[in-house]
Amino acid sequence: MRRLPVYLVLDTSASMQGEPIAAVRRGVKTLIDTLRTDPYALETAFLSIITFNTNAHLAMPLTELMSFKEPDLNASGCTALGEALELLSVKSDIDVIKTDQNVKGDWKPLVFIMTDGAPTDDYRYGLAEFKKRKFGMVVACAAGRNANINVLKKITDNVVQLETADSRTISAFFKWVSASVSTSSMKIESGAETGLLSELPPPPPEINVVI
Repeated sequence: MRRLPVYLVLDTSASMQGEPIAAVRRGVKTLIDTLRTDPYALETAFLSIITFNTNAHLAMPLTELMSFKEPDLNASGCTALGEALELLSVKSDIDVIKTDQNVKGDWKPLVFIMTDGAPTDDYRYGLAEFKKRKFGMVVACAAGRNANINVLKKITDNVVQLETADSRTISAFFKWVSASVSTSSMKIESGAETGLLSELPPPPPEINVVI
């Protein structure tokens, strides 16, 4: 079976305390519950969560949806986005089965990054490692006005912004991620991968695409 690896890379720094991190916890639960009702996603999607505050952490390794347990997410510390990109690179090297002459490997991973701030580490090394890997669709979400969009633009051309990092907007983001994973899972049934933002479901009004 060719898997569709999905990585959520989530900011859990101190600025996410209170309503934002509670909304993220609910968003992850909604994402899992929704994808479990989708036969295409159930068959192909495997999910991992990487969090970052003062350091990057593997909150949940790449796991099939039915076995997935939502990690206990709490907010504190700084914003080590570069370390998170480095950890993502290392984990994808281990997790993702490569195609060779004997086997068709996994599909290129989908990556969804969300942060409400700017990196507090020197992110350039992690970014360089990330760029060496072949990911599929990479979407970076600036949650609120304090997120550094210029940094996110260096990670991917697919940057979206939430006006605020509150329950309503974060919930909308996770619902859109869920719909995007479902769409990508359905596409690969016909042998196609999602490569462009325009191929995903249209973002809801709470999510602005950054041009």
